[in-house]
Amino acid sequence: MATIRLNSRASIAMLLISWSIGGSGWRVAEATPPTQVPYASDSHPGGSSVQMLDELRKARPQVLDASGQDVTATVLLDARWDGNEWHGTITNRSQQPIRLRELIVADVEHGLPHDARVYGEGFTMLAQTGGTLAQPVDEGFYPDRSHYKIPEPAGLRTVYGLITLQTEASQHWVLGFTSCRKFIGRFSFSAERLRASFDLENLELSPGESWELEPLVASQGPERAGLLEQLARKISERHPPIFRPPTPTGWCSWYCFGPEVNAKQVRDNLVWSKRHFPQLRYIQIDDGYQPWMGDWLLSGNSFGGDVRAVIKEIRELGFEPAIWVAPMIASPQSVLFKEHPDWFVQDENGRPLPSDRLGFGGWRLGPWYSIDGTHPEAQKFLEELFRTLREEWGCSYFKLDATYWGAIHGGVHYDRKASRIEAYRRAMEAVRRGAGDALLLGCNHPIWPSLGLIHASRSSMDITRDWEHISKTGRENLLRGWQNGRLWWNDPDCLVLNRNQSGPLSSADQSLFQFHATLIYSTGGMLLTGDDMSTYGDREQMALEKLHPPTGECMTFADARFTVGVLKRPSETLVALFRWDDTPDQLTVPIERRSEVVDFWTDESLGVHDQPFTIRLPASRSARLLKLLPR
Repeated sequence: MATIRLNSRASIAMLLISWSIGGSGWRVAEATPPTQVPYASDSHPGGSSVQMLDELRKARPQVLDASGQDVTATVLLDARWDGNEWHGTITNRSQQPIRLRELIVADVEHGLPHDARVYGEGFTMLAQTGGTLAQPVDEGFYPDRSHYKIPEPAGLRTVYGLITLQTEASQHWVLGFTSCRKFIGRFSFSAERLRASFDLENLELSPGESWELEPLVASQGPERAGLLEQLARKISERHPPIFRPPTPTGWCSWYCFGPEVNAKQVRDNLVWSKRHFPQLRYIQIDDGYQPWMGDWLLSGNSFGGDVRAVIKEIRELGFEPAIWVAPMIASPQSVLFKEHPDWFVQDENGRPLPSDRLGFGGWRLGPWYSIDGTHPEAQKFLEELFRTLREEWGCSYFKLDATYWGAIHGGVHYDRKASRIEAYRRAMEAVRRGAGDALLLGCNHPIWPSLGLIHASRSSMDITRDWEHISKTGRENLLRGWQNGRLWWNDPDCLVLNRNQSGPLSSADQSLFQFHATLIYSTGGMLLTGDDMSTYGDREQMALEKLHPPTGECMTFADARFTVGVLKRPSETLVALFRWDDTPDQLTVPIERRSEVVDFWTDESLGVHDQPFTIRLPASRSARLLKLLPR
């Protein structure tokens, strides 16, 4: 190891740099006085991209305090690259506590063309970003920056945990943080710049205290799927997955009955499933049984005020009861909030903070208050709640909705040293202790902070029986397809096959629901039907039988246009073809070996083929699902 001391009379910096042999990293050990590093020029037209990862590795990290001043000189920042992985630790070497706002790992000119494709994860499940570097678009319905009002660096579109980039030359870059225990890692970008940073939340770093930061992986290659698989392995090393086979299946009350669900409606679907499709495992009662958010063990008007009788009946008929719970929130009218206001995130004056002061206040029975996962009594409440629901009520599956509010920004926690990520994870650990062996599905949750805490992850917005929602949620699910079976089971939301009424469908509806069913199959994730199954005829039952069991693996697509998906299985290959709009109307079926091609839905043979061939999809918004059987 070589040590070099640099001096500058221009007061730029005085650095003690330790060079790590075999790593391309450096450690900032001492620097005086503080300096500002200029941002990259905004005039770069987008040129050669081969040096982007080198630029990231060479960039000088910065630590900013609560006022935005560079305090890198007053802390010990141990920052290094080990191959394609960045590690960092901050230590306060001064005699005074310091409040820190942000650590910038790198802020560089990326050199990519302005039309390079981009994808970035949201902080919340409902947010995703696509489009190009110059013209990003919201893939999700509810962006972090506007709907939840999560602050981001000025002038830069910001994504969380993961960003992928692709040029027309089919070069791919995948940058991702491989853990999320204390701080959220984020990527901010424009047509010219790329910035990797941590939100340090203005937390106080005491004298002598250290924060270990989340590792960052940056990789480049010709295949996006392979790079994402490598990232998933790295994440799994630091957050071992807790999901287990088989992929969950069942029925959900929400998309047919909403919050007015009653005992007869659940019973009708129980009876149908028992007679016609007993393979479904879980029967899920969704939002509506509770009087207020937070009062999960009290009786509301639904089910005659006795939801436990319905849960008992589900078990008696051989299914497993599943129930919707939103453990991180409470209505102001709830007994929980009235009796324990100190268990909730506070404002700067020590009063419970309504979430609508910070962002979205909630979609029903609000404005919601956010439970403080750092409060010991709140943790006990969560643990006891889920132990009761598991052991006394008999529920073996929990759909955990609105858990984002457990990681809400801008509030004050009981533990002033804890980040919002730590508050959320402590609350979820309490839920896990109480729930025991029950399955936990995260819904409207913070994606990266949930790593290693849930068995399944909702991967899209709620489904609605129209083209806008079916197409948009379909893209959301496929963009997150790499997570399925690696980090958790993806839940692509419910399968819908009709409009909750018996009888024939129009040709337009048949095409719409086949497109949707093909999308659900392509994800390989969970399979919960959201229809009133008592309205099912032969068509719906046959489709359900073909979709069960889920494959457990998302199809591989060449790009984010998601036109041709492939899934190779030991005895067959599945190919999904999607025509999202008016072009193209002909898609190529990839053939690697001589195979008979069979329509998945109708079992019609399309002949034996030994080389790729094209199929015309005559109508936009249409899909085909094919089986390739070796011959």
